[in-house]
Amino acid sequence: MGSGLPLSPTTAAAAGPSGFSIKLQCALLPQLFEGFLRNHYAVRKLNAELKQRTVEQFTKAIDPSKSLLLETDLVRVRTLASGVFESMGNNDCNGLLEVSKILVERAKEDETYVRQFMGKDYKLDDSVELMLDPEKRGYSKTPGERQDLLKKMLHFQMSNYLLAEMKLPDAKKSLVHRYELITKRLSERKLEDLVTAYAESFASALDPHSDYMSADLLEDFRINMGLSLEGIGASLSSQDGFTVIEDLIPGGGAERSKLLQPKDKIIAVAQDSKKPVPVIDMELKEVVKMIRGKKGTKVTLTVLREGEKTETFDITIVRDKIDIKEQAAKITYEERTVGARKVKLGIIDLPSFYGSDDQGGRSAYNDVKKILLEARAEKVDGIVLDLSRNGGGLLDYAVKISGLFIRKGAVVATKSTDNEIQILADEDEEVVYSGPLVVLTSRLSASAAEILAGALRDYRRALVVGGDHTFGKGTVQVVSGLPLGLGAMKVTTGMFFLPGGVSTQHTGVASDVLLPSVFNSEDLGEKTMDYSLPPQTMKAFLSDSANSPDPTRHWKPVDPAIVRKISERSGERIAKEAKFADIRKQIEERNKNKGVVRLADLMKKANEENGKKKKDKAKRNPGQKVDELAIPVVQEGVNILVDLITNT
Repeated sequence: MGSGLPLSPTTAAAAGPSGFSIKLQCALLPQLFEGFLRNHYAVRKLNAELKQRTVEQFTKAIDPSKSLLLETDLVRVRTLASGVFESMGNNDCNGLLEVSKILVERAKEDETYVRQFMGKDYKLDDSVELMLDPEKRGYSKTPGERQDLLKKMLHFQMSNYLLAEMKLPDAKKSLVHRYELITKRLSERKLEDLVTAYAESFASALDPHSDYMSADLLEDFRINMGLSLEGIGASLSSQDGFTVIEDLIPGGGAERSKLLQPKDKIIAVAQDSKKPVPVIDMELKEVVKMIRGKKGTKVTLTVLREGEKTETFDITIVRDKIDIKEQAAKITYEERTVGARKVKLGIIDLPSFYGSDDQGGRSAYNDVKKILLEARAEKVDGIVLDLSRNGGGLLDYAVKISGLFIRKGAVVATKSTDNEIQILADEDEEVVYSGPLVVLTSRLSASAAEILAGALRDYRRALVVGGDHTFGKGTVQVVSGLPLGLGAMKVTTGMFFLPGGVSTQHTGVASDVLLPSVFNSEDLGEKTMDYSLPPQTMKAFLSDSANSPDPTRHWKPVDPAIVRKISERSGERIAKEAKFADIRKQIEERNKNKGVVRLADLMKKANEENGKKKKDKAKRNPGQKVDELAIPVVQEGVNILVDLITNT
């Protein structure tokens, strides 16, 4: 990348001497882009396609809800944004300032209209229908069409205030103020902020996981890696103007509330007993700042959940530090009677592949090994390893944990930008647990979790049970710090391959026994993300040494014929189980929803939900822990394990 902007594969270079930092400048864009291209796994040239992708990502970033820009504006914005590639070498990114002027002009128009629309004659129209998905809605063709869209959005936004029991006059003032803030935020955006947004757009045009991280975002990255944040315990993303819950951190307040789910959209945030502040179209970093806070304080989120009848509800969460004990691997036991035989089963919950200095020396590997030794002492007849909420973590621990179930052998291969293949293997010959094993997965199981599940499946060491397949993230990223507090660049530098020679990219790890899951959605997974890299294959590298010649440590490979029988039995049980019927109903409702929401339906559902919440408030204990065996997928996993034991 040249001597002007050296890189190092570490996040330690976030700030210069004494914490000094600067914002990304236009003149540095060529060197930054060169660094991305030199290190990226698949995209190595700045060609016309990459430029077009960058422009598209930039337009999404500046108007994610497609409510500000007209189609005619879009033509102008694309021309200006594309021109930056030609002018940045001369330290000229002024085209981005012209883009900003267009946005500010449209925001001022909206602000003027909102003041007029929220006059004394305003009445909520609950017959309004709105297409939520901007991709399906598209940009407005005329000013009149854009004004009609704004009118619909205003009715929906007003309903959020009224559902929060705000009086109409106060709600109108708050809504006008919201649009004043939008204009203010856009007007105050500096060239450096636009350059940063452009760099982020370039990175996301390479693939979904490459990113330019400013100093602020890098700090967020460190917090997430170190699990030291005092907050609600959820990872968030920004999609189409909404702040979306991507994952719930085990042990955090969000998970303990038992009310939030991945894909929920946060549409307003309130501090303690204060009025809610709408956050639709608000920058993610600003939303995060509002949600974060000191341990023990409260934050109330207004959440939008889409289904056949889209619902909104409020949830109050007490901010807390994430308790590592709640995140750590844990085991519960259950005994079953099968005929005249009693079997003892262990259910291991592994939420992530953790391990850092911040966790007092604990690691997923050490904890799982300790649990397996305990399970051996308890003389369990079989184990369920639950990875259904495991979004990944440290790759080394996925490899080492795989080794607890096999003698030794290759677990995963990585292929780098120069086509160099590195095979990561378990070299420890000890088989800590050799009995029957079921691995639970879902589309939330990602990255390192897919490697563990996939390796055990390829060796036929375990029966994989769960959703149709795992998330499908099969790429490797490296974070390289930039000097002078410029942040860091995260670049996709390779791809993972399972011992059978198949990458987990897109397809993930398929289940041997399929269970109904609300996460079996075409909207969830790597292949749905913009510019995700295509899957690849390589020659299989299964190791002959995976099984042990020692009869006491030898494990019996899963027999495909038995898998078919077990799958049939599971299907019969699921057809009779009421909890799975509820899951199927949720899936049907989601599939019926075409994205158009009627405000009257939304408000009716929200009022019903609020009434139910008030009745249940005294009964519900927010700190009550989840009973793993009460979860239908886990319970059926145990049933399948019993079938596996009695058939082997």
